[in-house]
Amino acid sequence: MNLRQRNLFLMLIAAILLLFVADIVTGPVSLKVSEVFKALFSSGENAQNIIVNQFRLPKAITAFWAGIGLSLSGLLLQTLFRNPLAGPYVLGVSSGASLGVSLVLLTGTFLPYSIAEYLNHSISITLAAAIGAGLVLLVIWAASIRIGNQFTVLILGMMVGQILSALQGSLNYFSRSESLKDFIVWGLGSYSNVSGLALWLFAGACLAGGIYAFRNYRQYNLFLLGNDYARSLGLNIRKFRTTNIVLTGIIAGAITAFCGPVAFLGMSVPHIARMLFKTSDHKFLIPATCLCGAALSLICDILTQLPFTDKVLPINVISSLVGGPIVIWIILTRKSHSENL
Repeated sequence: MNLRQRNLFLMLIAAILLLFVADIVTGPVSLKVSEVFKALFSSGENAQNIIVNQFRLPKAITAFWAGIGLSLSGLLLQTLFRNPLAGPYVLGVSSGASLGVSLVLLTGTFLPYSIAEYLNHSISITLAAAIGAGLVLLVIWAASIRIGNQFTVLILGMMVGQILSALQGSLNYFSRSESLKDFIVWGLGSYSNVSGLALWLFAGACLAGGIYAFRNYRQYNLFLLGNDYARSLGLNIRKFRTTNIVLTGIIAGAITAFCGPVAFLGMSVPHIARMLFKTSDHKFLIPATCLCGAALSLICDILTQLPFTDKVLPINVISSLVGGPIVIWIILTRKSHSENL
């Protein structure tokens, strides 16, 4: 690690700390930094403590870990498929989660009101999203074992996603307006619905994925050299591919289940990290991508809060406005990015 990279890491860590505090301070109810720290270290039941500890702190933690998980998934998929436009949802994980949510809402359409209300609970929706993502993951995993070409697996994932999106659209057509509204709200994404045990599970999945990827960074560097060369140096290509499809699917599935299908962060952040750190060495690229993802996710969460109003924009609106131009830039400069990948 050279001096420039070390300074960048320190600057990113400092920026994340500032953004984390800013995310807690920002909201319909104005809070001072001193009030935030007082609420964090006190156990009272006043309004400030409730706002900070029960709402804004879990939301900021969710934004932090979602940024890490989405960005890491995007980096690993771009390495796995050697494609700069690969992202966490090209395998159809997001579409599977969306279909699971649609099934829950559609089932509620044909059941008594009390049961429908239970199914529309956030826990039921989260479980449905996780199951849908997991089933798609199993299909893609089985296909990856049978198919030797990673590009074919990538195309297969995209086609599965399209089929599931069509099924989900058909199901939504028969849903009543209340259920359809719930689905649309979930699909726009939110960091506000994760707390308690769910937050620990969510953060644990992202942390475990990050630790695994960093401990095996040499495998990713070998894989970039080509299948034949990597195989000659002892890398089991099939095991490597299967393990990473499962890993990225679990991380992306967990984030989609808890936060909805957050767009563009997973695809764009790895390119930001490469541009800043000027390296393709995963020893530095993995932590750099995680830190950049956490920072950008916190920025997006802060920007969802409209000034001078208590209205809050969906996270997908902001992430698309921020990440969309980056993806366009990637497409326009694809040749140079492909050479650096």
